[in-house]
This record gives sequence, structure tokens and C-alpha cells, in this order.
Amino acid sequence: MTASKNKSSTWNIIARRELASYFSSPVAYIVCVLFLVFSGIMLFSTFFIVGRAELRNFFQLLPVLFSFFIPALTMRTFSEEKRSGSFETLLTLPVHSVDVVIGKYVAACVSALVLLLPTLFYIVTCYMFGSPDLGPIVGGYIGAVLLAAAFTSIGVFASSLTKNQIVSFFVAFAVCVVLSFIDNFAILMPGAVVSLVTFLSATSHFESIARGIIDTRDVLYFISVAVVFFVFTVKNVNDARRG
Repeated sequence: MTASKNKSSTWNIIARRELASYFSSPVAYIVCVLFLVFSGIMLFSTFFIVGRAELRNFFQLLPVLFSFFIPALTMRTFSEEKRSGSFETLLTLPVHSVDVVIGKYVAACVSALVLLLPTLFYIVTCYMFGSPDLGPIVGGYIGAVLLAAAFTSIGVFASSLTKNQIVSFFVAFAVCVVLSFIDNFAILMPGAVVSLVTFLSATSHFESIARGIIDTRDVLYFISVAVVFFVFTVKNVNDARRG
């Protein structure tokens, strides 16, 4: 029981340290403000140009926004410590690699979800100016949480590859963009691989949930992506420890 508590405390301590470090930096607030500016433009364009009080346009473009802003949030997760040399010190401590990755991943996930919190005001705005269907809104936010969890795992993995934050950002950005847009190229591919390409598309799974249809296949997709890149990150940390 004591060992279990100590193990739980380890990743909690790492997560709290990461969050404290992150929100003491101006980068967090700059990313949040920019995310709100771009998402607000997308939302309110439907209000005043199209004349519809709904969140559909916001959710449609959310995978693109997350492809840029989540890598910006996660690029320093491991890269900063590798650059400063504190990562080597961390590896010498009696801390399991899984605990290190869990702590950093949880902190990065919380940071990513903080981006979404102010957008809840968009729901209030929609109901002030219209009568949107609640189902797609709830589904959209459930999908957004799952999408954020998957893309955060990709970002943390990319950060574990290098000590250069810019390289980390572009690796994560490239992977997220591919997963977001891969279904757009399905029509150019042989029929035998179209179903595979569609399955690999984060956007298609997200849009399915955002329509208010919670399919276990879509949920499992995002969980699988998060788990796969989490495992890759643990492997990178173990390799660094052995090296």
C-alpha cells in the first residue's frame, strides 16, 4: 500500500512541478490568448457573416487549431530539461520512467484543456443569440477533450526526441497535421486503402463525436493514439536512461 502511494505521489509531484513551471512562463498566456483570438474569429464569423448562432464552424476547425497550439504547449516538456541539463539529473533519481512520463503528460493535458475552458463562454453566447442543439455541443466538447489528449501525447513524444524546442514543435505539428488532413487525400488513393486512411484520420473520428454520436470506435481511436505515443515516450526515456 505504501509503495503504491509513493508511486502515485511521484507522478503527482512531477505534474504539479510542470504546471507551476509552465504557468509561471509568459508562453502559456500567449498561447492561450492566441488560441482564443483565432477560435473567436472562427466562431463569430458564423454569427455575423453567416447569421447562425452555433459552434459548428468552431468544432470543424478545432483539429487544425489543436495541430498548431498543442505542439506549442508541449514543445518544452522534455526539450527544455534536455537543453538545460536537468533531464540527466532527473534520470539519476530513483524515479520510474513511467512516472516521469505520466507526470509530464498529465501536466501537458491539463495545460491543453485550459485552452478549452474560456471557450465555454461561446455556449452562453450561442444561447443568447439563438437556440442551438445541445447534443452536438456536448459531443463537440467530449471530442475536443479526446482530441486534446491524443495530440498532447504526440507533442510530449516529440519533445522527448530532442533538446531543441523548435524541432519538437515541428515534429509534433507535422504528425498532428497529417492525422488531421489525411482523409482529404483518400480520393487520390487506391480503394483498398481508403478505409484505412479514413480510420487513421483524427478529423473524421472527431467530427463523428461532434455530431453528438458517441461511438466506441471513435473513443478507442483517440485512446489508442494517446497510448501508442505514450509508450513511445516511455521507450525514449528508458533509452536515455540506459545511454
